[in-house]
Amino acid sequence: LLSHLGISRPVVAYHDHSDARRLEHVLQLLRDGSSVALVSDAGTPLISDPGYRLVHDALEAGIRVVAVPGPCAAVAALSVAGLPSDRFVFEGFLPARQAAREARLAELGTQPRTLIFYESPRGILDTLRDLATVLGGERRCALARELTKVHETLLNGTVSEVLERVAADPEQQLGEIVLVLAGAEAAVADETAIRTGVLLEALLKRLPLKEAVACAVEVSGRPRNEVYRAALALRPGGDEG
Repeated sequence: LLSHLGISRPVVAYHDHSDARRLEHVLQLLRDGSSVALVSDAGTPLISDPGYRLVHDALEAGIRVVAVPGPCAAVAALSVAGLPSDRFVFEGFLPARQAAREARLAELGTQPRTLIFYESPRGILDTLRDLATVLGGERRCALARELTKVHETLLNGTVSEVLERVAADPEQQLGEIVLVLAGAEAAVADETAIRTGVLLEALLKRLPLKEAVACAVEVSGRPRNEVYRAALALRPGGDEG
């Protein structure tokens, strides 16, 4: 971008693994009166992007830090998702390991605010499958890909519908991806839910997680995603053994 604009200035690489000497070098430039711009390969710096420590230490040193507003994929996706935007939660990237990812989704299962995730091309199918398993395929979502770029696409529908379209089209598995998910409706604790928990606890002592969930759903008539979340809560870490 600098070359395209004909700007020739020193460029210093800074990332999460930069050592203290690199950080001190940048701070010293600022102390000496230089202006330093923290830029990102894409989107807004510090939003799932390195830079927090640099900004923190600059402020601690009494150096003025100024924001230059620019595009943010999370907010851009939310603005076109067609889901409630008055209250939302930005979760960044989910854990890479399936058990940890499912456990985190189970924790978010009753979150009433719209949820925003970043996802990589190699992880999008697994994440959509886990969303369908843990939260239910009927939850509304939007998948925004390559926002503001030539190959930008937006898929709206239920989790199951979006999963089907992404699985059928390899191009939807490329580029930078933002997933916007509808929040849960207000959870109401009632006697049936309590009885389901007691039933699950007994089943989990005798059956693997998936079989216990299937039995509890059949007996209680409760939604599968609700029973699955309850089972995960009873089995820390989401162990399906």
